[in-house]
Amino acid sequence: MTLTERLGEYVRACFTGIWIESHEQQDALVALAQLCQQEDWRLATWNIEQGLRVAGAEIDGSGSDPLAAIRSVNALAAPDGTAILVLQNFHRFLQSAEIVQAISQQVIAGKQNRTIVVVLAPVVQLPVELEKLFVVLEHELPDRDQLTEIARGIATEPSELPEGPDLDRVLDAAAGLTRMEAENAFSLSLVRQGRITPDAVWELKTQALKQTGSLELHRSQADFSSLGGLSALKSFCKRALLQPRRGQRSPRPRGVLLLSPPGCGKSAFCKALGNEVGRPVLILDVGSLLGSLVGQSEERTRQALRVMDAMAPCVVMIDEVEKAFAGANGSGDSGVSSRMFGAFLSWLNDHTSDVFVVCTANDVSRLPPEFGRSERFDALFFLDLPDRSEKESIWTIYLEEYAIDRDQRRPTDTDWTGAEIKACCRLAALLDVPLVQAAQNVVPVAVTAAESVDRLRTWASGRCLSAQQPGLYQRTASSKARRRVTRDPSSN
Repeated sequence: MTLTERLGEYVRACFTGIWIESHEQQDALVALAQLCQQEDWRLATWNIEQGLRVAGAEIDGSGSDPLAAIRSVNALAAPDGTAILVLQNFHRFLQSAEIVQAISQQVIAGKQNRTIVVVLAPVVQLPVELEKLFVVLEHELPDRDQLTEIARGIATEPSELPEGPDLDRVLDAAAGLTRMEAENAFSLSLVRQGRITPDAVWELKTQALKQTGSLELHRSQADFSSLGGLSALKSFCKRALLQPRRGQRSPRPRGVLLLSPPGCGKSAFCKALGNEVGRPVLILDVGSLLGSLVGQSEERTRQALRVMDAMAPCVVMIDEVEKAFAGANGSGDSGVSSRMFGAFLSWLNDHTSDVFVVCTANDVSRLPPEFGRSERFDALFFLDLPDRSEKESIWTIYLEEYAIDRDQRRPTDTDWTGAEIKACCRLAALLDVPLVQAAQNVVPVAVTAAESVDRLRTWASGRCLSAQQPGLYQRTASSKARRRVTRDPSSN
């Protein structure tokens, strides 16, 4: 349902206080004007620069005084019709007790003469006195049909607009942009390359995501070939994401929760997943959602979730989720973290957009039990320390990446993670020393945090799927004794 359709319903039902959240106010005003013309409603607009205007003419005495604009709305009322007053960016004036009181009285009185107060603003900042008097509507971002129409309007020649799969890639790249941002991206692409391509769109999209401050677009060339092991996890995610969809009722993948000791490849897997399945990877920084103003954190959370929905199809990564929502028990922050966590849980359970969420965690004891329940994620995987065959694959990848002689003797890598193998190779190249000497600077996490790793393995046994092989992860006697075994790979 479009903004015009929803607004028409609320006006006909005589909701006299309506807040429209929009970053494209001119488009929202055009939609409002079309609705009023269609329904024969009277429309007036006010902003700080132009004052109060009705049918393009300023009303004398209103000027730029916000209080005068509110009080003049009754003069717009018609005995047998509906009048709508649109207040642009009026959230800037709601710190005044006098203005809040005037709006409150007008919204209540509007029931008698069908005068509707509409606040048009990019954020929702309702004072407590007005929370029960206003209904909030969101001005939706353009869908694929609207983006296609914008692209056709920008491209003046048939050769400038791609068709088929190439057009689909352009529309995938433009998803989540506003109408003006999409126009700018398409125009920039025409200037640079003579036709509309995804490259310029991605550039502008990266800037737009940076402006939100909470979402970052990850771009790299890494795919599963740069990641050793994790065969069962790779197979599961590729099958879930690349499975053909059969109609609107076909189920969509939700995501996976990855649990492991640090350094076992959780973050690297998520970043490689996007290139493997042809989806952009968004990294959500939960810490940046926190704001100093009342309600700001919750609003930023809702905005981030809306952008994620608009970016579909995509992969969203939340790294070390147990730390991100550390205050979810509500202690010490007046319940802000708890409300943010609740909003995220509801979205995980209810969202219908094609967003694949990958959450990583190192400490399961800090995760609320409701976080990993069914239907929030498709599966819970445990990534154990790599076994011998996986270590061989990881050594091969990083020896090649850092141009190190493969024939030289390798250090003992018992209980090493993939990150520690990479660190050894990087240090060997950085210091120009043999691998065995570089390994003297590497202390595995399975030694420094032996107790927590042991506890994590014990908890995951029988509870999580194994990332290495199909089926449940089972802690075997060999894995329990692995730290007591010393094996030199060079003896193979």
